[in-house]
Amino acid sequence: MSYQTLVDAPDLARLIEQGDVLVCDCRFDLNDSEAGRRDYLTGHIPSAIYIDLERDLSAAPNGTNGRHPLPDRTAFALRMARLGVSQNGLAVAYDTSGGYYASRLWWMLRWAGHGQVAVLDGGLDAWIQSGQALEQGDYRARAGNFQASTEPRMPITEVEGIEANLANGELLVVDARTAERFAGAPHPLDTASGHIPGAGNRFWQNNLMPGGRFKPAEMLAAEFRQLLRERKPEATVHQCGSGVTATHNLLAMEVAGLGGSRLYPGSWSEWTSDPRRPVAKN
Repeated sequence: MSYQTLVDAPDLARLIEQGDVLVCDCRFDLNDSEAGRRDYLTGHIPSAIYIDLERDLSAAPNGTNGRHPLPDRTAFALRMARLGVSQNGLAVAYDTSGGYYASRLWWMLRWAGHGQVAVLDGGLDAWIQSGQALEQGDYRARAGNFQASTEPRMPITEVEGIEANLANGELLVVDARTAERFAGAPHPLDTASGHIPGAGNRFWQNNLMPGGRFKPAEMLAAEFRQLLRERKPEATVHQCGSGVTATHNLLAMEVAGLGGSRLYPGSWSEWTSDPRRPVAKN
């Protein structure tokens, strides 16, 4: 079976039993960068490797490229191969944060050219609630053979395109942060308050049902079509604080059958690094 968006816990358990999947634990805490790995060592899905947001899924910030800039695609693919990702093998990501760290790995593997990658719907809680066991310690997978494709599967829009859009309005920029941060409420992670002029707001948690699983595809499709109005998904660019939670909206659109939207990787943290760029509040 092909998995490109979500997988549920019973299916993942069968895949692990068959040895047909690389499971990736993506837990992370922006306030304590070592917390995710500590939690992983305490208990994780059997045979899961640990993927770190800052060490594995980000390049070094330089003050102008956002808090979690994308690494070089080729270097990223090589790092994923060393951790166990194979060219044609399925990779499944999970976390305990509603899927937004897992969706960053999902998006990046797709961006690098991988065709078989999914997020565990409901995360670690869904795994435990389904009656599955955890294991402790550090698991190391055998190295894989994943290589970056010539062209990215998932397109991006750089800051220059967002700046140009201020004048031409060809793109709908969708901000995944809370409505309060979007409107201009101060936040410890933000160096400036507000949003990119002309952007819309879709808080990433609105993609989830109360139990933490994704809403049904038809419900997500209706909600995103209302946001997009007459625009096509290809004319939609997602951003957030640093390019992490925005990937949750990208995943939700893919679940909804609205593929083709873009990521602005630098997001708000890159946008506000230059005080000459305009900021809107409402």
